[in-house]
Amino acid sequence: MNATSTQWSQAMGLAAPIVNAPMGGVAGGALAAAVSRAGGLGMIGIGSAGSVDRLHAELRHVSDLDRPFGIGLISWAVVKEPRLLKTALAARPALLSVSFGDDWAWVRGAHDAGCVTATQVADVDEAQRAADAGVDVLIARGAEAGGHGQPRVGTLPLLVEVLDRVAIPVLAAGGIASGRGLAASLAAGAAAGWLGTAFAACPESTLPEAAARVMLTARNTDTVTTRVFDIALGYPWPPSIPERVLCNAFTDSWHGRESELVADAETVTALRAAIAADDYRLAPVNAGQGVSEVTAIEPAAQVIQRLCDEAREVLQQ
Repeated sequence: MNATSTQWSQAMGLAAPIVNAPMGGVAGGALAAAVSRAGGLGMIGIGSAGSVDRLHAELRHVSDLDRPFGIGLISWAVVKEPRLLKTALAARPALLSVSFGDDWAWVRGAHDAGCVTATQVADVDEAQRAADAGVDVLIARGAEAGGHGQPRVGTLPLLVEVLDRVAIPVLAAGGIASGRGLAASLAAGAAAGWLGTAFAACPESTLPEAAARVMLTARNTDTVTTRVFDIALGYPWPPSIPERVLCNAFTDSWHGRESELVADAETVTALRAAIAADDYRLAPVNAGQGVSEVTAIEPAAQVIQRLCDEAREVLQQ
């Protein structure tokens, strides 16, 4: 076993203990295939606005992949469209993640299909419930993470507490975008890193290049956890699950004034126009607090190699 391998990563057939977070609208099949070919576990993400047709389209990128890959779904999207789960299982992913819900009926079906199951957890009680429901792997998603999640506890204290409570593999998520951060997670006992922001700017992701370039100059203090975009755009995320995004003129104007935003049709129209035009002075860019480590647009394979080389050097010191 090399310095960065873990028992879990080896059991999953991975050369690197790295999983790309299944970011809806960013982590498509091309990114998943690139991550898996580079030795990590590539995840296709189907977010709250996902569809069966979209999943089929992304699965084409991994149809001839000779490496393990995974699929990440949102719980209430599966409830709304049960065919999402059936389609995902039919693709025979090595790992199926279903997050942000408390209905565990999907776990048995995934096991019957031969999938390892995973879910994101935000505190130790949630972790225990998932473990009791038969979930195989937990993702300890800390408050530093980009995109949607419950910002309850920081990544390291959450990881440590979950590892002390459950006897199943735990992946670390939130603020990990460097080899040193990956090494810290592995040294604490994580089975792998679950990385989103580190891969968002890769050319294989579906993030527009203009958004990726905004990320390159962002600092770790340039993010905010907010609901303003969900409210303005009518996305079905509950109030308990906001998203961490890069600060911009829209968040500066409306964060903390959400009740006024609902009735401001002119502002919502302007936001939709900005999104269509890739104008990120207003449009959202999901990013975690590790965004300052993203300084170049580079292929996923190069990201994985760099992170593993850096982590190995740190762990061997």
